[in-house]
Amino acid sequence: MILETRVEFTRKRGVATNKMASEEVVETSVVQQLGLQRHINCLTDDNRTTRRRALDNLRKETVGKKLEAKVLQEVFVEILKPVLKSFSDPVEKCRELAIQLVDSFLSVVPDPPETLPYVMPTLVQRLGQKDITEPSEELRLMLVETLTRIVDLTGKELAVYIDDIVKILQRTIVDPFPDVKKESCRCAAKVAKKIPQHFHMQSESLVKPLLLTVSHQHSKVRVAAIQAIHTCIQYGNNKSVEDVVSHLAQRLFDDSATVRKAVTELSGGWLLDLPDRYSFHHKLIPLLLTSVSDDVPEIADRAMQLWREVGNKYQQENEEELKDKIDFAYSSVVHFPEGEERPNLGCRTLIFRNLSKILPACLRELGDWVVATRIKAASLLYTLLLNSEDYTTMHMEPLLAGLYRACADEEKQVRNKVMKSAELVGCFVDPEIYCKLILPTLERQPGANVLMVLAAVLRGCRHDNMGTHLTSICDTLALPEVCRSEEPQYQQQLLSCVQAILTVHQQETAPHSLQLFTVLVSTMALCRDSQEVMEQAQMTLQQLSDVQQLSGVQQLYSCHTQQLIQVLEPSHMHWTTLSPERVIFDTLLLQAGPVVGDLLPEILPIIETNVQPDKDHELRLKFFTLLSKLLISAENTVNASGKFGEFGLGVVQRMILVNCVWQAGRTAGAIRTIAVSSLWALLQSGLLSVEQANTVMEDMLTQLVTLLDDDVQSTRLITCRVLNHLLNLCGSTFVPDRLNKVYPELLKRLDDSSDEIRVAVAKTFSTFFACIRQDYDRTLYKAHLEFMFKGLLVHLDDSDERIQQSMLGVLKQAARVHPTLMQQEITAVKHKHRTPKYCEDLLQHIQALPQDAQDT
Repeated sequence: MILETRVEFTRKRGVATNKMASEEVVETSVVQQLGLQRHINCLTDDNRTTRRRALDNLRKETVGKKLEAKVLQEVFVEILKPVLKSFSDPVEKCRELAIQLVDSFLSVVPDPPETLPYVMPTLVQRLGQKDITEPSEELRLMLVETLTRIVDLTGKELAVYIDDIVKILQRTIVDPFPDVKKESCRCAAKVAKKIPQHFHMQSESLVKPLLLTVSHQHSKVRVAAIQAIHTCIQYGNNKSVEDVVSHLAQRLFDDSATVRKAVTELSGGWLLDLPDRYSFHHKLIPLLLTSVSDDVPEIADRAMQLWREVGNKYQQENEEELKDKIDFAYSSVVHFPEGEERPNLGCRTLIFRNLSKILPACLRELGDWVVATRIKAASLLYTLLLNSEDYTTMHMEPLLAGLYRACADEEKQVRNKVMKSAELVGCFVDPEIYCKLILPTLERQPGANVLMVLAAVLRGCRHDNMGTHLTSICDTLALPEVCRSEEPQYQQQLLSCVQAILTVHQQETAPHSLQLFTVLVSTMALCRDSQEVMEQAQMTLQQLSDVQQLSGVQQLYSCHTQQLIQVLEPSHMHWTTLSPERVIFDTLLLQAGPVVGDLLPEILPIIETNVQPDKDHELRLKFFTLLSKLLISAENTVNASGKFGEFGLGVVQRMILVNCVWQAGRTAGAIRTIAVSSLWALLQSGLLSVEQANTVMEDMLTQLVTLLDDDVQSTRLITCRVLNHLLNLCGSTFVPDRLNKVYPELLKRLDDSSDEIRVAVAKTFSTFFACIRQDYDRTLYKAHLEFMFKGLLVHLDDSDERIQQSMLGVLKQAARVHPTLMQQEITAVKHKHRTPKYCEDLLQHIQALPQDAQDT
């Protein structure tokens, strides 16, 4: 057909030429009448000024005088050839005037196509060559503008010159001058619209140069190129869509909003009007839907408007096929994300039929190395799932795999967008489906990313749709391999899962309270130094209490502490310092409060097992630390119910004293310190009665006397305080033999390197003398008293005034036991002291004692 058209136009061209020849006399007379012949002759003059003046005069005498259109047509035909020769004039100004003259004539003559046989070859010669023929950028722009004017003023006659036009545009679209590029793109679009049936076969020739231009540094050039691609492929060969889609997708990342808007208009326009659009739905839908989440509201709104129009048109075109869905199945939806408008049936059906082709590529892009690409892919995924609704079920396996990977992304914006997509999964997919896929993955390969997806899915689900699946989810979260991680990010996501369950299901969580409690306590125990995780866990624990309408968190501990201990107990024989069960046990008892007092039969055997001398030193230290903390706050923990007395002797004998036995090494020394500290805490809390203390006194004194000579200073100090407390506790029940066993070691401690210990020993001696009863046989034990008095008097002359004051107080109490002996000893050493002041004070004190005391 094109060949026949070309032959026909060639015939007409010949006829027109003959007509021009036959009417030469007439034309010449018109030119002569207007006085133009001399100007025409001057166009070939050697002088540039003459040629330039001739072109100026031709314009003034013709177009400038606004002659009749018919006359101008005749004149234009006559002067065209010599003027077109001036397009190649060596002087730029002459070329410019020639181009302007031809352009002016084309705008006013009634039959521009008559001149095309001469104008088009000239334009090809100036613009369509492999190398740039016209060196001036501005003149190339004028030539392209002239070509555009020809296209505007010409009808189907243009088809004959389609090859020439395409040849020109192939060169000018990639011209170095940006304005030439823009005008060429506009011209290409007009050609496509003017003669679509002929342009169809040539459109592919322009695609490559347009794609080279679409990434130009000037945004206006990029916009022009995109608009040209839009029109050229719209009216040309639709197969070129395959070649341009990837380039257009890159433009969605363009910094210029006008460029992104142009891509949006293109994708929407093609989805609406491209003849072969059904073959390219899977290519074009991602382009349009990516723009739905554009940062510029205007672009996002326009993209959504176009998407609705595309859906409506698709629904109208397939009305018969979709009739049942229109009338029944898709008339309403029970649960839809808050704040989102439900897409129309056409949009949903389009996604339904193309998701299998779009989704894999979208998930692949979520792993791209460029952050911007991952963000766009995450936004697109959300829009796809919003439109696919329950059809998402068909793609759950690859979708979840993609979500897991994306939730591990280092970019927060990607993770947030992906979690919104996961919420849509919870909204549209049946819990039975995602539970069967997510829970086994969590058991097999626990990770923060899997928990992140699960938490988002749970946030998006309906509370009335879970049924028995809530049990499976809670049981899985409470599994040791799932809830006992020490990674802070993992713990945060684990807590997010619990929070989602509590927020969505409220009172329905009551049957699963133990599992959720286990998760929360385990997280609190293993969060180490992460204050943020600890606060989040405590807040969630309060939420668990609130949804069950309990009086507070302590009631939760009352309900579940025993159950959790029973879970931990079977493995307690094999615990090490790093065992998560030990850490959980530790945290549970410290947080449980008064309920600990009711569970001593379950708790104390576990502690006893793990403080035995055959256990690891570090493990024993951890358990003694726990025991000390419990004993210090006994009224709120171990003795909250007043039952600890039954177990007090066992704690002293089987836990504390067995660890006071001396062994070499620093760690062994630390254990002795913490063991005697536990005894001190027990005595401080008043958990050991006088009867119980006397029962084990011999064993205690044996170890305490040894500990007074320990290498560790803190051990010696605490031992002094323990002895002081024991003496206070037992008082006069302390038999003389036991007193005589203690004082030699106490005297040694008065020479201790630590002044703090010496002061503590002085206080202990004060208590010691208070324990001596009235029936104490002073004659029998005179040697002991004499030894004590001498030792104490030595330190009355100590260089430290604090020690002197302490010793003075101790000796005043000692004087009550045997004043006469004390007076003798003072008299014997008084002259040796550096200052006799304290000796004199002591003698005065003895003199002031009652007469019966002195006579004793």
